[in-house]
Amino acid sequence: MKNHKLLLMTGLLGLGLALGAAIPWERLAELTTAEVAAAEKVIGLSFTETEREQMLPGLNGFQEAYSAMREYSLENSVMPAMQFDPLPIGWQPSYAPQPISWEYPKVKRPRSNEELAFLSLPELASLIKSRKVSSEELTRVYIDRIKTYSDTLQCLITLLEEDALAQARKADQEIAAGNYRGPLHGIPYGVKDLLSMPGTKTTWGAMAYKDQELEAEATVVRKLNEAGAVCIAKLTLGALAMGDVWYGGVTKNPWNLEQGSSGSSAGSASATVAGLVGFSIGTETLGSIVSPSTRCGASGLRPTYGRVSRYGAMALSWSMDKIGPICRTAEGAAMVFATIQGPDDQDPTLIQADFNYSPQVDLSQLRVGYLKDHFEEDHRGKANDSTVLSVLRDLGANLQPVRLETDIPVGALRIILTAESAAAFDELTRTDRDSLLVRQNNWAWPNTFRQNRFVPAVEYIQANRLRRLLTQEVHALFQEYDVIVAPSFGGPQLLITNLTGQPCVVVPNGFADDGGPTSISFLGNLYDEATILAVAKAYQQATGFDEMHPKLPN
Repeated sequence: MKNHKLLLMTGLLGLGLALGAAIPWERLAELTTAEVAAAEKVIGLSFTETEREQMLPGLNGFQEAYSAMREYSLENSVMPAMQFDPLPIGWQPSYAPQPISWEYPKVKRPRSNEELAFLSLPELASLIKSRKVSSEELTRVYIDRIKTYSDTLQCLITLLEEDALAQARKADQEIAAGNYRGPLHGIPYGVKDLLSMPGTKTTWGAMAYKDQELEAEATVVRKLNEAGAVCIAKLTLGALAMGDVWYGGVTKNPWNLEQGSSGSSAGSASATVAGLVGFSIGTETLGSIVSPSTRCGASGLRPTYGRVSRYGAMALSWSMDKIGPICRTAEGAAMVFATIQGPDDQDPTLIQADFNYSPQVDLSQLRVGYLKDHFEEDHRGKANDSTVLSVLRDLGANLQPVRLETDIPVGALRIILTAESAAAFDELTRTDRDSLLVRQNNWAWPNTFRQNRFVPAVEYIQANRLRRLLTQEVHALFQEYDVIVAPSFGGPQLLITNLTGQPCVVVPNGFADDGGPTSISFLGNLYDEATILAVAKAYQQATGFDEMHPKLPN
């Protein structure tokens, strides 16, 4: 049994509490000054006995306010009235959109379905557009591969076979009639199962929600369907967007079936790299696109915060969640991003900015920095990362060493994410249904949610004030460069750039001694996904790691 009285007492100090909804408030005794004194240790403050006496009436009165708020059942989809704005003071992104001239590579129809399954999105689009391969044909290839390999990879939650084939046949009819919608038309894809779709389960990867059906159609799914893409699967995620452990098992890395695919966009990365979908959709709050893309060898784009609508997506951290594509190439990611980005009345955090992507880029004309200190640190894939710099120099880049430094205690700002996540799943905690989650260790969500009921509101606000200063500092640094190259997990850059909302393209850059893929990250200015995607494409054209794929057992 939880110590409800102690939790109430600390909650009234702004620390929150984890009471079960069934506990009547009138059964809880009023607080004493001794209990207030004990709570002070949790928040690292000390008051006098006189001050404690003075606080007691107000603290006890808070019980009514808390009780009244808990009478309302807040759906995960309800956003707070306050929201994070990544725009630095006095700066606005440009908005002068230009049409994109996509390049459709000349490609012959592969001899085998396996070869077909591993083609890049631009190659698949070329085959579909030229009608060398039909959408229905391609969809059946991927459905067959899902049926063959998804159990091995543990990457599938729902196969949408009937609907997918109907969508594919419709795409073929439209293309035959000359109504070609663009590079995603007829391409089968999968989504991370935290995006809702009417008529199918949206499980969030968690046992507590495994039978959940939501009525909303996620804006990202709607936009993809309007572009003619064919949704064939809902893919696994680590429960409530953490890691690769979900209620049905552990999603596997296609290169090493003894290893998890990392997360939380676990199924999206695994299925894409294994050739089970043409592309997929993932999300990132703190590494959930970068990490599984690195582990599995995918090309992923984490867009600028406020670039892609999150309507219909599970909320983990309203001020840090981002949605982006996971593909086999950076140019594929550009094609998907061009479709899913942009305004949406359902998501008030969106900023209108142009995406003027050009498939060709002259690196000699760009200001390219690299995080020198992080490249020199010992880390997995260090040799591969160093080789990236050589390749970029050969492509004409004049690399300048950069330091991503700050006096702000960046690690402390993680409470923004964890406090918001505790609020997002408040009811799960208060009803003790958090016990249904598979992972129950010290760093798993159930314990994290409980711990963060003890984060004072004042400290959460102070963390966001520091975050404002951090966004100003990072923006000033990035404005000196068009792209900054970084080891994907070098120093605190992953946390810093997720807090500030900076976009990132992560692509494979070789293999480590253990045989698993490694990656490199291209970081960009706010709302300038176009430049980093073009640089990533140039790097991939000069190397070829994106063309390598795992061999799965029959």
